[in-house]
Parts: sequence; C-alpha cells; structure tokens
Amino acid sequence: MSARKITPFSDAGLDAAARRARSSRLSAEIPEIDLVGTSRSSSNRSRAGFLDRGMSAGAGGRTNSRHDANGGSRAASRKAKSARSEERVRTTDKLPDGDVHAYAGGRYEEASDRKGRSRTRSSRSRKADVQVVADPIYSSTRVGDLRNQSRQERMARSARRYFVRIALVLGIVAALIIGGAVVYNSNLFTVEHVEVNGVEHLTSDEMAQMANVPAGVTLLRVDTDAIANRIRKNAWVQDVSVVPKFPDTLQINVIERKITAIVEVPLGKAAKATTTATSKQWAIAEDHVWLMPIPEKDSEAAKTTSSKVYEDAEAALHITDVPYGTKTEIGAVCVDNNVNNALDIVSGLTTELADMVVTVSAAGPVETTLLLDNGVEIAFGKAENVRDKERVILKIMEENENGVAYINVRNVSNPTWRAI
Repeated sequence: MSARKITPFSDAGLDAAARRARSSRLSAEIPEIDLVGTSRSSSNRSRAGFLDRGMSAGAGGRTNSRHDANGGSRAASRKAKSARSEERVRTTDKLPDGDVHAYAGGRYEEASDRKGRSRTRSSRSRKADVQVVADPIYSSTRVGDLRNQSRQERMARSARRYFVRIALVLGIVAALIIGGAVVYNSNLFTVEHVEVNGVEHLTSDEMAQMANVPAGVTLLRVDTDAIANRIRKNAWVQDVSVVPKFPDTLQINVIERKITAIVEVPLGKAAKATTTATSKQWAIAEDHVWLMPIPEKDSEAAKTTSSKVYEDAEAALHITDVPYGTKTEIGAVCVDNNVNNALDIVSGLTTELADMVVTVSAAGPVETTLLLDNGVEIAFGKAENVRDKERVILKIMEENENGVAYINVRNVSNPTWRAI
C-alpha cells in the first residue's frame, strides 16, 4: 500500500501573501481525524497551533532560532500531547482505496488508488471512513454451572429417549390389541377337525358327547377348559388336555385308567329278581375308582361298550367273597375295606408272583387269600410288609420242588406251608 505521511513543514522566505495561500492549502489537505476519547475541539486547536507556529517561523525567518530559544518547554508539550493521542488511536483494517487510516503511534496515512494517486476527502467523509474497534465483551461462568448445565442436557436427552421408547412400546401394544380383537371376533381358524388320542375303553360317540365342541367355533374362542372338565368327569379318564392345532384342528389327549381287577359284588334282592346271577362284575382301577359295571355280552349295553373293556376284564384278576352291601358307583372311590385291602396287595406285588394271581378272596382284611394259577393257595392277610411276604412265598415255592398246596404268611416272621 503506497501512502503519504503528513509531516510539519516550513515556509521561511515567503512573503505574507504566499504564506497565507500556503496556509489555506495545507488546511484543506490535512485530514481531520476524530480520535477515540478526544474531543473535536482539542484536535482542531492542536492543528491551528501547528499552522500558527509554521507561519510565524516563515514570517520572521527565525524558525530554527525561535525553536531553539523556546526549546524545551514547547517540545515537551508537543511530545506529551502526541503521546496522549497515540494511546487513544486504534488500529483499523485496510479501507477501500483513498480512505484515511489511523495507526498506533499517531501516524496518519492516506491510501492511494490503484493508479498511485492520493485523494483527499472532505472532513465529514473521512470521519465516516475511520473505523474504531470496540473492546470485546467478556463474561464469566463457574465450572460448577457448566457441569450442571451438561448434566441437565444429558438428563433431558435421556428423558426424551425414554419417552420415545415408551411411546413406541405403547403403540406396538395398542396395535397388537386391536389386531387381536379383530382376529378374535372373526371367522378365522374355525374348528373343522377334532383329534382324540389315548382312548381305548371309550367309543368315538362317547367322546363326541363328552367334548360337545360347539359348531362353528374358532380355535381362538373355543373354551378348552370347559371341554377338558366335561371329559374329566368320565371314570375312565385319569387326565386330559385340550390343545388347539392351527389352522382348524382341536386335539384332545386322554390318559385312561386301567382295569386292575374285576370285583364280584353281591346283588341285592331287587337285582336278583330280574336276573339269575348272584353278583355283578365291576371294573375297578388301581387308584380304587369304580370304572363301570361290565355288561353281559348279549345285552343291549354291550353293543355300545368298547371291545377293549371285555378284553381287559377277562385278563384281570377277580376279587370274590366281597361282603354283602358293598356300595358301588361309577367314578366314585371304593370305600370298602375288604376290597381296598385286596387291591393294595395286588398293587404291591412287583415280581412274577403278581402275574400268577388269579383270584383274591376278600372276606375280610385278615382273611384275604390269594389263589395262584398253579393252584397254590396263599393266606396273605393284611396288606402289610407286602414285599417281605412276597419274597418268603417265592423262596418256599423254590425250595419245594414237588410243589406246595398252601402257604401262610400272615405272620411273615413265622411262615407255614403244606407241601403236596
């Protein structure tokens, strides 16, 4: 940047008219600077004094002598004023060409245009071009406040994420509920097939009647608990589960009771009047539940009875000599002590002896007697120490090669037997 520095001048040797003309020209050329913190009046006074001293020096031709005579005081005053002015001037960025710049140190320079020529402006336009840089504004914040602000921002972000997740979950749940309600009340998954597993002693007609699955019901609306409870009321059913199998099948899984024995129950006077038989055969399970009376094969009831019932009845042992008045009821638990004692003995046998028992005489708990398929009669007594009694019976039969006809183990510590 080319600039011209404004410096004091001397007009010694000029006449009065030339000095006045020179003074007027210099007044127009010297730029007017509005110093920060300095009033316009003091700036003008400094410039007027500067010009007066120049003219006085030119008129008398004694510039150097007067400066030397007054020397110290005036020079010191000028330096002090210049120093105060320098402290108040701020440095500005480069302005467009032709503008006046104020620099630290009290130097005033006028920018040249691109052609290297200097331009002057009026005092008012130059004053507007001078830029004063204001001091920056500082503020202070405590470290604790910054930490609290950061913590609050983190908490706010966490809260927003939390609420977004809750809203998302609630939206999904609401959609599932609405969709489930629509499907539940529709005709989708209508039950068209009923599959029954584990049934041997019950017929398909009996199962259909007990299940009583409503027509047109769907797998979503079918009451599986009600169906299971109806089936469970049957004496043959020990346990049952009803499972929907999509898209259109209802599966019923049944665990049946097995016939443990056939009890020969004496008939009362009213029953004897309608039949020639003296007793009625009742199937009973291992858990002492009366299953059903076995109908005669040529009767009407036999037509609706499963053939599996007759097969198991023929293979099961018989309990005879039951006291008159023994109460029986389908699905009820036997309460007769004689029958229960006989069942406990049979259920407690674990060896091959269990398969050899054909008949159990249940005249009384102590009088309970077993009849084996080889003709051996065993006075067993109460259903106590069943395993020990069974071991003694097998040992006696093994030691007597020719066989035995009778064994008494009512007192297992002192058994007796009669050989053939």
